[in-house]
Amino acid sequence: MTTATTTLPFRAELFLDGAWRPGADGRTFPVIDPSDGSTIADFAIASREDCLHAVESAAAAQESWAATSPRHRSELLRAAYEVLTDEVELFAEIMIRENGKSYADAIGEANYAKEFFRWFAEEAVRIPGEYRLSPGGDKRIVVDRQPIGVSLLITPWNFPAAMATRKLAPALAAGCTVILKPARETPLTAAYVVDVLHRVGFPSGVVGLVTPVPTGPIVAEMLAHPAVRKLSFTGSTEVGRELLHASADTVVSTSMELGGNAPVIVLPGADLELTVRESLLAKMRNGGSACTAANRFYVHSSVHDAFVARMAEELAAVRVGPGLDRSNQLGALVSVRERDKVAALVQSAVAEGAVVVTGGESSAEGAFYDATLLTNVRHGSAVNATEIFGPVTAVVVYDDVDEAIRMANDTVFGLMAYVFGEERAAIAVAGRLEAGMIAINRGVVSDPAAPFGGVKQSGLGREGSSDGILEFLEEKYIALTA
Repeated sequence: MTTATTTLPFRAELFLDGAWRPGADGRTFPVIDPSDGSTIADFAIASREDCLHAVESAAAAQESWAATSPRHRSELLRAAYEVLTDEVELFAEIMIRENGKSYADAIGEANYAKEFFRWFAEEAVRIPGEYRLSPGGDKRIVVDRQPIGVSLLITPWNFPAAMATRKLAPALAAGCTVILKPARETPLTAAYVVDVLHRVGFPSGVVGLVTPVPTGPIVAEMLAHPAVRKLSFTGSTEVGRELLHASADTVVSTSMELGGNAPVIVLPGADLELTVRESLLAKMRNGGSACTAANRFYVHSSVHDAFVARMAEELAAVRVGPGLDRSNQLGALVSVRERDKVAALVQSAVAEGAVVVTGGESSAEGAFYDATLLTNVRHGSAVNATEIFGPVTAVVVYDDVDEAIRMANDTVFGLMAYVFGEERAAIAVAGRLEAGMIAINRGVVSDPAAPFGGVKQSGLGREGSSDGILEFLEEKYIALTA
């Protein structure tokens, strides 16, 4: 492994009490560029003491931050949006270096991520309340909404910018102090966002950044602290279950955006040009490393062969390589370990009778995996039942629409689903799918103005939209004499 020199506009350290500082015990971990294995930076490890200090600091700042005017909080968030707009290329480059994604994916995420600061800058001044006469006429019912308090925000590596801003923005808009715990693979993007918040004037203690090792036991201690009243987590369902258990003892309010296994149903008579174009977006966005990524393709037998032929042509043409080269369309996975997981899923599918139409291997050094198309995939096989998190399109053929719907719902997950076909027929199918979000004849649904979240074991609560800020507010009912 080699070490590359990268100039960062901030320090690769913890952010506590409004300042960058090393961990209490001086330990660090390497941040690796997955495209070549080089070390970008050595990031500070947060000790147990550092993390509990972050909680105490946030608790000390909570009362004064909650007392600030909604307009003031709004203007600080808007200022952060403006800085991220001016520095969007830097924002994208940091993501490319530590995550491996292509330039198109990185710049797309940077632009998406900053929009949460603009959206919740506007929501900060529109927190709703109620005032009404009771049905019996004996009292006035007043419902106020107040900040829930110190919030622990835990984000994944696949969208290190958007998942951070989608949590930071509503929490700060609501008047909550926050502690951000990013994934170990991608701490630099989180540190950059925190640095921007510091630069625009968020007060000391309002925003903290910690990177604990080991993660689980220290996070559990943070959740056990009586000052922590909110946990917002994006990540795997397995880790989500553990965090729910850890949150139970102190009854911490939780928002969970967990795993997905998004089905794509291609109906008979679907417009194949549109279907393939939008399916590529649904599958290949972020190299397939997305909880909303198209994971299981159920294609009607009447259009199966034509769909496969078109998809194979498109996927075979995808250019693979480092994201800093803007001509590359598919970057590296976040690590060699993740690449090997994807390769193992493909190998298991082939062993069960699947056919590799294109791809199926890694053609470049580093954590790369070619865009891959599998046919003759069996419903319920490992590649069909697992969230692939890579650039693999796995196609199951079907004859009966009812059977396609049954297979689509045959999972513990329910985050995202896609339907392609004549609109009325597609809407009818969408109504029968068990998913929190459904795209009809399009490959991307995410929008700061729309509620994001799933059903079943894909999570609890919603992010974005007007719902997102409510996750960080508690209702208080006050009864007045009529």
